[in-house]
Amino acid sequence: MGGHCGSGAMRDLLHWHGLGWDGPPSEGLVFALGGALGLSYVRSSGLIPPIYLVGRGADFEVDLPTRLGGDVEMLTTDDADEGWSWVRQEVDAGRPSLVWGDIAELPYLRVKLQMSRHDIVVIGYDEDQGVAFVVDNDRADVQEVPLDALARARSSKSFPEPTRHCTYRIEWPDELPDLAEAASTAFQQSAESMRHPSGGGIVNLKGATSGAEGLAAVTLLASDVETWAGLPLDELEILLFSLSAFIEKAGTGGGLFRRLLADGSDDVARLTGDVATTELADVAGRCAQAWTKAARAGVQRDVDVRTRVNSVVAAVSLLPQLETEVVGALEAAATSLSRSRA
Repeated sequence: MGGHCGSGAMRDLLHWHGLGWDGPPSEGLVFALGGALGLSYVRSSGLIPPIYLVGRGADFEVDLPTRLGGDVEMLTTDDADEGWSWVRQEVDAGRPSLVWGDIAELPYLRVKLQMSRHDIVVIGYDEDQGVAFVVDNDRADVQEVPLDALARARSSKSFPEPTRHCTYRIEWPDELPDLAEAASTAFQQSAESMRHPSGGGIVNLKGATSGAEGLAAVTLLASDVETWAGLPLDELEILLFSLSAFIEKAGTGGGLFRRLLADGSDDVARLTGDVATTELADVAGRCAQAWTKAARAGVQRDVDVRTRVNSVVAAVSLLPQLETEVVGALEAAATSLSRSRA
């Protein structure tokens, strides 16, 4: 099992290839080294539910292997036969194949929410039986997926973008680079994406009623939540439930990714002895706890919805400062680790 589809899949692939520093890397370490910390917040009447929150950048699956000395091709096509041929080639060569699949089309997940950018790993197939064998962070066991369902999942045109049979062809290195150097560049990339987002995140902000990335996203979220109290009760319930889900699971907006960063930073600090990275782990952990508190406040049982929204407003109001502290700690750790290599 894994907390997030991307970092869970990459952890599994590194483990399968026998790569690590002090044994197989944890999911937290894999996420931290991807340099993928980010934040995007969107509110739009065109979305169901009408908000979306995601706490990572778009290029983790490319940036992580590249940072570790590997080569990555991101293959896309609208031709189902061509897309399936890429998966077969990898599996026939004895390598797991990392692909996108819409969660609503994967029968074992049993969800209605459509989300196209879900990473899964295909480890085998049986065309006579019409099934593929899939590893997913959300399930402990290998899943048998009908090939027609997998094809639909891989040809989805759902939010946030069409899957287009996306397949990552990764050539992993024989050995991993120096951990301090890899972590330094990853931390700096995460800090930069929060301070100066490039606009190339997972969510397309065009057409949204409101939306922002990086530190501006958490500021926008805090100001937006303050306006929710005056909404009809049914709309308010949807927004509070959705925010909670996106923070902790569906979009892993704040709680999960900050927790993974904290865990990964703790691993880096343990393996390098870097004090600034120990501080980063502490700061990211506090930020993760604050996001989780906001998520829980919105879905407290037996608490009036108006009371809940007031609790959410109070909890979210603390997040802009905490996110700023995380960015500062990322920059300090990046500098400290870089100096240790000089």
